[in-house]
Amino acid sequence: MCTGKCALCVAGSLYPLALICIICNIILFFPGWDVKYAQNDQITEEVKYMGGLVGGGLLVLIPAFHIHLTGKQGCCANRCGMFLSIILAAVGVAGALYSFVVALVGLINGPYCKVGLLWTTPFKNQSESYLKDSNLWGLCTEPKNVVEFNVGLFSTLLVASGLQFILCAIQMINGLFGCLCGTCRDKDPL
Repeated sequence: MCTGKCALCVAGSLYPLALICIICNIILFFPGWDVKYAQNDQITEEVKYMGGLVGGGLLVLIPAFHIHLTGKQGCCANRCGMFLSIILAAVGVAGALYSFVVALVGLINGPYCKVGLLWTTPFKNQSESYLKDSNLWGLCTEPKNVVEFNVGLFSTLLVASGLQFILCAIQMINGLFGCLCGTCRDKDPL
């Protein structure tokens, strides 16, 4: 496969993944599908780090756009374009890694919720994970179903950012081949 076609494939795959990360992060601001928790600052701390919006979203969309344009210019585009795609793919790797780490920490710590009369993060710093015992999820009385809400969205962010990391790493290797090999466009016969 030509490096330009590979770049188009990578970019085409990064667009929906970045959109998924952005949407998941925005939805996480509204646990229980209610705005009052965001207004009262009663949301999980890791949501505020905006891993999906900034890391998996913006820091992946910018490289995806450039990679798409590089792949579109011909089979391998040009060496300078491929070199820039390596640098921007590295930015994408960093963004995907940031999103992955934030989502992982969000899953490990669990949601910020009301337990009895107090707002707290009840599953943080426990010896055993709350993810293994769904009976513990009932500790959170408000927002309703916040544990399932956070687990679903943070898990989606984890998978999407993991795929983004792999795709951006592939583009770094692809860009290196494009730099070293140059263009592979057919020349017109005389």
